[in-house]
Amino acid sequence: MLSVQDRAIVKSTVPLLESGGEALITHFYRMMLSEYPPVRVLFNQAHQASGDQPRALANGVLMYAKHIDQLDQLGDLVGRIINKHVALQIQPEHYPIVGTCLLRAIAQVLGDEVATPAVLNAWGAAYNQLAQILIGAESAIYTRKAEEVGGWRGGREFVLAARVQESVEITSFYFAPKDQGPVLAAEPGQYIGLQLFIEGEETRRNYSLSALSDNGQYRISVKREVGGRASNYLHDCLQVGASLMLFPPSGEFTLSASAKPLVLISGGVGITPTLAMLEAALASERPVHFIHCARNGSVHAFRGWVDDLAVRHPQLKRFYCYAEEDGISPPADQIGLLDQEQLGLWLPADRDLDAYFLGPKGFMAAIKRHLKALGVPPQQSRYEFFGPAAVLE
Repeated sequence: MLSVQDRAIVKSTVPLLESGGEALITHFYRMMLSEYPPVRVLFNQAHQASGDQPRALANGVLMYAKHIDQLDQLGDLVGRIINKHVALQIQPEHYPIVGTCLLRAIAQVLGDEVATPAVLNAWGAAYNQLAQILIGAESAIYTRKAEEVGGWRGGREFVLAARVQESVEITSFYFAPKDQGPVLAAEPGQYIGLQLFIEGEETRRNYSLSALSDNGQYRISVKREVGGRASNYLHDCLQVGASLMLFPPSGEFTLSASAKPLVLISGGVGITPTLAMLEAALASERPVHFIHCARNGSVHAFRGWVDDLAVRHPQLKRFYCYAEEDGISPPADQIGLLDQEQLGLWLPADRDLDAYFLGPKGFMAAIKRHLKALGVPPQQSRYEFFGPAAVLE
């Protein structure tokens, strides 16, 4: 438990974090990743280079400092962090490294006049409090996942059973356990962690599950990203029969049980977790509106599969929006960007619905604004980022 004095000191640093938190965290990452090479495997270097990861952590540190008196006000932030950590297999021994580098970064960036011994002691205590919360929660999840049917702890060896090209950019990869045992049931919307070795260097990545796991396999559907180290390795090098270690399914962005109409909205490869959600929802009579946006028909994955489901399930309505026509693919329902007016026409008339949306950050920001303007209750609009979390404004 933090002392009253420590909490007051931490809160007093909020203005400094608001104005210089990103610079501080950028320095922290630069220091830690250069001095502790083993932890580099836990971080996507593309997100480091873009600034997305430092920006996300800076916002998290700021929110922690602001709500140090009422941690329950952090909402879903702690849950998202815990699930990301579990998917990457963060361990207790990683936390002292982060704490040491964070305090050094505070001292070096803020300087002696600001980063006094009292400030460093208060932030040290605050970090230790947070570390213990996260370690305890993550340990409980690791144990629970190991004890459930088909579950395991740490890495488990899987074999690539099949790969299927879904569009010019997206390929699906089907993984089956090498021991031929059952697999842990994943909730619709969750992701798994992969341990890859690319040119002798370990890399870990999380990928959304694009299908239910009730057939004893896990499927991910990966877009080839320009310059993407992991995605290009999967597309170019991972062949059927290859083995790799998978970490158990994780993630809190999951389909909640409800009788309300369900709206799934995706942009680009953001379609992947909505596919498992769609499968699960169609097992009931729940009305589903499936809305997908893509650059054009050539990059639109799973169109035939969704179209077939719409024929067989009267409660499913599907709508497609392409930014442009490619002159070859079947036409979309709308050409251009998905605006508020068009989205309103595709939503159920009753706005008391559950909406889940994913895609590029700009796309999600627009969808969030549109849903609010169209009368969908904000607490019933849910979204997730594939990479580091950001603020959708």
